[in-house]
Formats: sequence, C-alpha cells, structure tokens
Amino acid sequence: MKRALPVLVLSVAGLIPVWRYEPSTGSTATEATAPASTPSVSSSPGSSSKVVTGTLVPTEKGDVQVEVTYAGDKITSVRMLKQPNHPQTTAAVPKLIAETLEAQSADIDTVSGATITSDGYKESLQAAIDAKGA
Repeated sequence: MKRALPVLVLSVAGLIPVWRYEPSTGSTATEATAPASTPSVSSSPGSSSKVVTGTLVPTEKGDVQVEVTYAGDKITSVRMLKQPNHPQTTAAVPKLIAETLEAQSADIDTVSGATITSDGYKESLQAAIDAKGA
C-alpha cells in the first residue's frame, strides 16, 4: 500500500504531457506567382534560366509546393513555396533540396521522420520537371 500512492502520482505526472500534446496543423506559405493547381513556367529575358512552379500538393500535414530554377537543362535551385509548419519538415527540406540538386531528378530518397512531406515534395517536384519539358 505504501508503494501504490507514489506509483499513482508518477503515472498521472507522466500522462499529463500526453494529454496536453497538440499536433501542429498549420502551414506556412509564401505567395506563389501562378495558380496553385497547375505548374507554371517562366523565363527571364536575356538569360538562359527558367523558373518552374510545381503543383500544389495537399498532404495530411499541410500543403507542399516547390519552385525549380533551371540553367539550361540543369536544376540550379529548388525553393519551397509552401510547406507544413512542422519541426520534422523544417529539418527535412534542406536534405530534400540537396538530394534533388545531386540527382537532378525527383528520384530521391524519402527523409525519415518526414515521409508525408517528402512524398508531397517529390510529387510537386516531378510536376515541375514535367512542366519544364512541355
């Protein structure tokens, strides 16, 4: 009986953070210059760079959309226009962009802990790559 009270108190103390946990549902967004539902292509006059916006991909964590900049046929940069406001997403985005620049395609690995965002990123990236070729 002497052990029952500390066990009960410690169990309740351990459950309080679980009861108070709120998953993030918001997303951060930057204004896109094109309609969010279709990829768009724009190029700068006097330069060989081309900017392509991928499709908006809704995910369980939030919307994902990328913008790809090309110099000729080479991907020179990738920018997230929309991404979920989540710590794992924030950590995953630089890895996804680095892998994209290395692979020069959407055939990249999923980042562990950010699977949903990684899948949305790859889908939007593939749409941008396809739109560039069209």
